[in-house]
Amino acid sequence: MAISTTTVRMNANLKDELTKELNNIGLSVNAYFNLAAKQLVLQKKVPFEVLTETEEPSEKTKKALILAEAKELGLISDDTPEFNNVDELMKFLNK
Repeated sequence: MAISTTTVRMNANLKDELTKELNNIGLSVNAYFNLAAKQLVLQKKVPFEVLTETEEPSEKTKKALILAEAKELGLISDDTPEFNNVDELMKFLNK
């Protein structure tokens, strides 16, 4: 089996964190990428749950969430427009 070289570019801080975590479990960065690649090929999908860092919602988003919850709970009247067909919706949007 021929071996080929691949270069991976990543943020230096991420590389340091990755190396530290992998050292804790006894894997090298190279071994980890080979493991992940083999699993992707076998499973035909990313072999782990992909998470993102949670971001704090903006003030505008927080207010919109609170308003939606208050309407859902019946604390304030729900003035959200409803439409029975596309024509009604388009008339509303074109105003």
